[in-house]
Amino acid sequence: MKKFISALLLILCNTAGAWAQEQVTKTKEVAFKAGEQITYKLRYGFLSAAETVIKVEDSPLKFEGRPVLHINAQAKTLGTFNFLFNVRNEYHSYIDPATLLPYYYWENRKEAKYRHTDKVTFDRQKNIITADKGQFPFKGDVFDFLSCYYYARNIDITGLKVGDVLTLRYFLEDGIHPLTITYLGKEQTKCNLGTFNCLKFSPTIIPGRIFKKNSKLYLWITDDKNRIPVKANVEIVVGSLTMDLTQASGLKYPLNPVKK
Repeated sequence: MKKFISALLLILCNTAGAWAQEQVTKTKEVAFKAGEQITYKLRYGFLSAAETVIKVEDSPLKFEGRPVLHINAQAKTLGTFNFLFNVRNEYHSYIDPATLLPYYYWENRKEAKYRHTDKVTFDRQKNIITADKGQFPFKGDVFDFLSCYYYARNIDITGLKVGDVLTLRYFLEDGIHPLTITYLGKEQTKCNLGTFNCLKFSPTIIPGRIFKKNSKLYLWITDDKNRIPVKANVEIVVGSLTMDLTQASGLKYPLNPVKK
């Protein structure tokens, strides 16, 4: 079950990669605002396995003398899966409201008897990331998975063509990791909140204990000003995992399904 929770978070992180590449331009108008809250459920077959709630809030903290937005995500197992492998994880990112780049990130993971915490500082003057496992030099835009998800929603993708392969870099635990993703075109898809016009992507995934050698991860993101994921699906060694958008409130723009 620990792998299932990791898969849900990986799906969200991969979603960010759909647009976050250095050679594209960020839109002038930010696609979200403080007060936004979105909820995703992860299903294993027909069973609800886990849930993640992500919020955007104003913060009283300041970094480098600047105000920040606080993004926080809470991930937990549900129902029967609580007895099989109880998970209560939280993740926090503090971002610049103009550039949307992160200043600080921390996480607290409780997965059965496993415990893990990490605190990550992004020093963009010295180009050094400082985390619990050491210091890591970097160049260009590097994100944690929460900040890259929100930054990605503000990338101008008007020139994107079917088959384009895009690249993202994000920091996680002990280093900076690359991610590639292929744009597959436009498609309607259904989630718990209705049917939406979407942009479809397929990130590269690494085979292992969860994913098959030929597994494909598919993501559907709203083709509107919100640019939020509404669904993801991936085959695993036994069965499949599906992520669905189940709740969205405080959005900057109306969420307009084709039909409910």
